[in-house]
Amino acid sequence: MRVFSASSRDFSATAVMKTDSLRPSFRTPVTTRARGFASAAQRLMSRALPGQCALCGNLSQDVLCAGCDAQYWNEPRLRCATCALPLAASVMRREREDIRVHCAACLDAPPAFNDTLALADYRAPLDTLVVELKFRARLAAGEAFARQLHAVFEDSNLPAPDVIVPMPLSRMRLVARGYNQAWSIARPLARMMRVRGDASMVTRVRHTSAQSRLDQETRRRNVASAFAVSGDVRGKHVGVVDDVMTSGATLDALARTLKLSGARRVSNFVALRTPKD
Repeated sequence: MRVFSASSRDFSATAVMKTDSLRPSFRTPVTTRARGFASAAQRLMSRALPGQCALCGNLSQDVLCAGCDAQYWNEPRLRCATCALPLAASVMRREREDIRVHCAACLDAPPAFNDTLALADYRAPLDTLVVELKFRARLAAGEAFARQLHAVFEDSNLPAPDVIVPMPLSRMRLVARGYNQAWSIARPLARMMRVRGDASMVTRVRHTSAQSRLDQETRRRNVASAFAVSGDVRGKHVGVVDDVMTSGATLDALARTLKLSGARRVSNFVALRTPKD
């Protein structure tokens, strides 16, 4: 009687093949169906057992209750068509043959991006929704932002982008957080707009300090050469999605990289915009 071990040279290839054929497949139809049932059950449970509204705390099957959803979106503020900065009527300026309003800064020193759509100012109570999405993994908030951004886009005269990309995170930050909050907005927005969404077309090749802690000039230097484009954007209109726009330095750096790679136009879709007032 011969005894075989894992290191035995007499352990024939035929025997190995027979042993491998007895191993269960982890991609069986039964397993796939079970996962499908579990996913469906989870969706049903989320509907049957409502959670809390992210803003007021009342019971709600959606991330916002009906009252908060009707009250806080699309505040009536005039915004610069280029950077979405809130404007007072006294400082509005228009380009020739352009009915849209622009801030003086964008006319005097235009950024690399062409347009920005924003839902509201980054202030209470909607800033809570960004915190829920960004730091507490409440990904349903991304769907809520996408729905409202799509409505704003539908009311605008902007052309649809050819592709939508999220503001990328560095590998270090992505590993630490586990997800990209901008992609949680960009993916459903691309689906609603019926355009292609691509999470890998642009990458952040250099880890940078948190922009919120820096002054405007330092922010520009901080994100210079931070991005790379791996897809073909030549002649394309690229939509860039982010959760918050503060100074616009990061979006400007990404738009500059896209333009240098051949992009024809870059439009920003941001959930909230930090005001100067």
